[in-house]
Amino acid sequence: MKLVAYTWMLLCTCLLGLLTCGEANQAETFGSFLRSRLSRKPSPAHSMEWFHKKTGYSSNYIQPQDGSMESDKIGALPGEPNAVGFNHYAGYVTVDSQAGRALFYYFAESPENSSTNPLVLWLNGGPGCSSLTGAMTELGPFRVNSDGKTLFLNNYAWNNVANVIFLESPAGVGFSYSNTTSDYKNTGDKSTAADAYTFLVNWLERFPQYKTRDFYITGESYAGHYVPQLAYTILLNNKSSNQTVINLKGIAVGNGLIDNRTWYLGQFGYFWTHALNSDETNKGIHTYCHYFNGTDPKQCVDFMNKGYNEPGDIDGYNIYAPLCQGYSSSSKKGSVNSFDPCSGDYMISYLNIAEVQSALHARVSKWYQCSDFNWTDSPVTVLPIIQNLMASGLRVWLYSGDVDSVVPITSTRYGINLLKLPVKTAWRPWSNNKEVGGYLVEYEGLTLVTVRGAGHFVPRDQPARALTMISSFLQGVLPPP
Repeated sequence: MKLVAYTWMLLCTCLLGLLTCGEANQAETFGSFLRSRLSRKPSPAHSMEWFHKKTGYSSNYIQPQDGSMESDKIGALPGEPNAVGFNHYAGYVTVDSQAGRALFYYFAESPENSSTNPLVLWLNGGPGCSSLTGAMTELGPFRVNSDGKTLFLNNYAWNNVANVIFLESPAGVGFSYSNTTSDYKNTGDKSTAADAYTFLVNWLERFPQYKTRDFYITGESYAGHYVPQLAYTILLNNKSSNQTVINLKGIAVGNGLIDNRTWYLGQFGYFWTHALNSDETNKGIHTYCHYFNGTDPKQCVDFMNKGYNEPGDIDGYNIYAPLCQGYSSSSKKGSVNSFDPCSGDYMISYLNIAEVQSALHARVSKWYQCSDFNWTDSPVTVLPIIQNLMASGLRVWLYSGDVDSVVPITSTRYGINLLKLPVKTAWRPWSNNKEVGGYLVEYEGLTLVTVRGAGHFVPRDQPARALTMISSFLQGVLPPP
């Protein structure tokens, strides 16, 4: 199924002959992935017994490690600006010593108040895309200049208010790897959550000063699955007397996939209301497509394909953004205040420099942004898990850039509406720098926040507004009116 163009991402990894290699369009991959699962019945939120039964993972999460906090510390990254002012680390955490499976991370501490600021984990989506995308093009402390060799500071980096871990997960994504080839054939939601949990337990052994720190999980896109599933796994393991207790306080998911069927309903509604589809296509989709019964006729598929083709060659992840017209290295210095549609290309060039990989303590290899897995399990909805997290008292925020057509605000609102939550704070605008930064509504147990003028990659498109939003989340207050 063809989707609206996504212009600066994604290459897939060719690893041990088991992952698809070559250029890929995330929108197309994401749409095909979801379409193949539209007719499946919703899977229940997993219990720990079900989780272990399905994956075969043991409860012995502490694994032998080669790395240490001292050896993971980065002296300096090639091309970084002067006077960085914070400590940062990178390296591998073994999550299965027998299989030889290890996950790569990059960790940026806060320039100020690092000893008291909370700990935040960031996960990009895909499934199968690297969280170094978040580090290098969105919320991380650096972005890459157009020469593909040097860096500039992001004044609105999230490590200004938190200590942030960027995790490349699952194994086979980015620098993360396994020495057991069968691992790449058995990747899915449950194994990804298990490995991410094992990573955290062992990472906290390496950085014991963070063991009691307030901890939050954030992410975007398919991290709408990753984040709630990992949070639920943590809560289940926290009940075990022999496990590390992780001080989880909340989750925040941006433009996240949370329910497949309302995703389709909201996406085509967004297309039509934003003049991306014709009246005829919109009518055909509403006539023939029945999102909740899994028996859509051929006419539905035909109209959906037409609906995906009609927008033309645009960036579906930000429908008003310019396209990258071809990346050619230049000496022009970047600015976080100006949108650059080729920023993903600069990142790919930078992370494939051998000296950069050495400074990051990564295995020298070809780095790709995304890997095309044969994904083994993906529930149709994660709303039951989100309900469980809400009932546990965790802070749950869903935020959404309002010019994303791939996982649009309409899909998120339809998904939330299925929960039938009482409204605690009525819909209102919130502000940043004396402008409307977006809109919000606070429900009992869940908060929805939009970010005005942002697409799928909220911190990339609206960095100042994104920082205000996440600062409010971490403080447990609503963004200012």
